[in-house]
Amino acid sequence: MSEPALSMTHDDEGYAESLRHNDELHHVPRISVQVFCETPAVQATMQDAFADRRMSKAHKTVQMGGLAAAVDVFGHSPTPNLIMVETTERSDSLVHMLDRLAEVCDAGTRVVVIGHVNDVLLYRDLVRRGVSEYVVAPTTPMHVIRVISEIFTAPDAEPLGRVVSFVGARGGVGASTLAHNVSWSIANDLETNVVIADMDLAFGTAGLDFNQDPIQGLANAVFEGDRVDEQLMERLLFKCTDKLGIYAAPSTLERDYDIDASAYEPVLEVMRKTVPCAVLDVPHCWNGWTQNTLWGSDEVVIVATPDLASLRNCKNLVESLSARRKHDAPPRIVLNQVGVPKRPEIAASDFSDALGIEPSAVINFDPQLFGTAANNGQMIAEMSQNSKLADAFLDLAKVVTGRGEAKKAKGSTIDNLLAKLTRKGGKGGAK
Repeated sequence: MSEPALSMTHDDEGYAESLRHNDELHHVPRISVQVFCETPAVQATMQDAFADRRMSKAHKTVQMGGLAAAVDVFGHSPTPNLIMVETTERSDSLVHMLDRLAEVCDAGTRVVVIGHVNDVLLYRDLVRRGVSEYVVAPTTPMHVIRVISEIFTAPDAEPLGRVVSFVGARGGVGASTLAHNVSWSIANDLETNVVIADMDLAFGTAGLDFNQDPIQGLANAVFEGDRVDEQLMERLLFKCTDKLGIYAAPSTLERDYDIDASAYEPVLEVMRKTVPCAVLDVPHCWNGWTQNTLWGSDEVVIVATPDLASLRNCKNLVESLSARRKHDAPPRIVLNQVGVPKRPEIAASDFSDALGIEPSAVINFDPQLFGTAANNGQMIAEMSQNSKLADAFLDLAKVVTGRGEAKKAKGSTIDNLLAKLTRKGGKGGAK
């Protein structure tokens, strides 16, 4: 492509603001980390930290024994990229044990000490002796991850972009439509560079929704494996506007799309480095790569319709993702196609009560507007810029990019009418 890619720049106002609200942590690279603990509390903290998605690439081991065990182990085996040792020793004995550890450490190995003494002079002494960081116990899993991340991230490294995944609680709920319209708002209203990755390789609709038919797209990157780089991703990107690009799906059935659980990881890694925001249109299926994609995203948006099947599937998804993303916010819920005439629906309040999560948006049923937009290859905001639907997509765009808080979603017209009738009946009594 002759046009410039949707690059990550500090001139992008939305970019800086969105990352300010993000966790601002680089994912820890493929390093080896060995931890030697003395207390069960620190051991539990380390195990919790190592289960976090940001540590997924690192090779980690946790064992008991403290400094003495570390000296013994590395006396006859190579040292990893990072050694973390907990100690309850005081200054003099601690320094002596660290000197013994230094004798068996390979060049380039970094050391972090987790101590129980909050002493500035001790900290300075340890740093002078080559210790990378001194952490005072008790600590938290996120602080541990931050310490490791900062040690292995270059001081001038670019911040990583945000990855937002949209997935349907069941088929046909409109998750792709919402992903595409929210991406449009991110690009046009928030003026932030964004790419859409259509991960439904067989039946994806990103090309159709934007009235485009790119010759190449996401599948070309996925099947390149570890050979994926920024140059390849730039060639495969189709720019719809100056700030919005798509990695389209081939949407053909000429081959099988049985891909490995880690197939998308190199692709997403490049996206994080090159664009402020990547919106992933994840198909409704449950396999290794969809789980890894949702688990590793900064934001997960589950799109549902107000029916029992969606509620059940939402509950399962929320429980599964929350168990694997303990240090992240719970998935966001969007209720779509609300207010279909003559269709019994679960009220938004009942939906949120069952999940323990307030919907981030409630999108009312409007088949005329959505259908016309789909047939024309346009977004809702292009057809009806000042409509409530366009405002809802903008609000959701602000939420998933970290530039605004979720507003209390309003119930459908049917829900509001029922509520009014209930209050009226309560005041007047039964006739």
